[in-house]
Order: sequence, then structure tokens, then C-alpha cells
Amino acid sequence: MKDKKVYELHAEVCKALGNSLRIEVIDILQKGELCFSDILEETGGLKSNLSQHLSIMVSNGILKVRKDSRCNYYSLSSSKVAKACSLMREVLIENLKKQQELHKSILK
Repeated sequence: MKDKKVYELHAEVCKALGNSLRIEVIDILQKGELCFSDILEETGGLKSNLSQHLSIMVSNGILKVRKDSRCNYYSLSSSKVAKACSLMREVLIENLKKQQELHKSILK
């Protein structure tokens, strides 16, 4: 029997990705490392809210943080994080297209 711990850890990472702002941050950080204030400006969110989301992503190994005297810099822990999100987006788009086709066929 396989060790269930891997599945539990996988579920925790997926939970950490279960927020639209966090997915937006991943999309933004695909281009490279950014300072907290730059991420805040791009997302247009609240400072305390963004800080909490970034902290969750760091603690789950999705992001890395590099502290500087001026700013905390965030980056993806691996380019595979962005690839995984991109694949899930592709699945979403495919499903939406199938639903549109189904609606069209029903309305005919």
C-alpha cells in the first residue's frame, strides 16, 4: 500500500492554490522575482490581505522569499508551479468550450 502522506501533502498544496488572488500572483511571478510592493500594485489588493496570501504560499513551498533591506522579494519555487496552473487553465478552457457546444446544441 502506498504511503498516504504524499497525497495529504499534495492536497495541502492544492488547497494553497485554491484562491484566485494566489493564482494571479503565480501568473505575475512567471516573469520573475518581484518586490512585495510591485505585486501589490499589479494585483490592486489590500496590503494585509496580500501579505497573508503570500505567507501561505511560502509556507506551502509554492513561493520563495528573499528579504532585502528595502523589500521582500517573491519568486516561484519552481517553474513547474506555473506550468501546473497553466495546465489546469487549459482544462478549464476545454471544459468551458464543451459546455458552450452543449448549450448551442440544446438551443437549436
